[in-house]
Amino acid sequence: MTVSANQQYCTFSVDGMCFGIDVQKVQEAIRFQEMTRVPLADPTIRGLINLRGQIVTAVDLRLRLGLTPREGDRQPMNVILRTDDGPVSLLVDEVGDVLQVNSDQFESPPDRLTGIAREVVSGVYKLEGCLLLILDTERVLEIDESKLENSHAA
Repeated sequence: MTVSANQQYCTFSVDGMCFGIDVQKVQEAIRFQEMTRVPLADPTIRGLINLRGQIVTAVDLRLRLGLTPREGDRQPMNVILRTDDGPVSLLVDEVGDVLQVNSDQFESPPDRLTGIAREVVSGVYKLEGCLLLILDTERVLEIDESKLENSHAA
């Protein structure tokens, strides 16, 4: 008899897509926080937030995934991740629930996933009503230094 493990994911939406991150990598999810801009930073870094006295970098997941910028005055939510370098915030459209899924249902990313999304999605779960895209947080937080240097040289 094979025992299948269950996996828990913190879910959120970005541009109508459903994403998940291993719940153990998530510190907390909080409402929008005022940000301080960082001059000459990569465009995906929206700024710094003060989280109870700790300075946290806020990465706009829409921009990181190459999606359209957030419309109008709609404020993003913060999903605070635990990393080796300290907490980092992912700016998302809406925070969902913590879902438990059976690891047997994990599949490779679909072929129709293109661009940066293909690089940062480690796999998917087919859920009722949506496809849960699992983010590789390390890949999401990588900044391409060569692009950054080129943008400042221009």
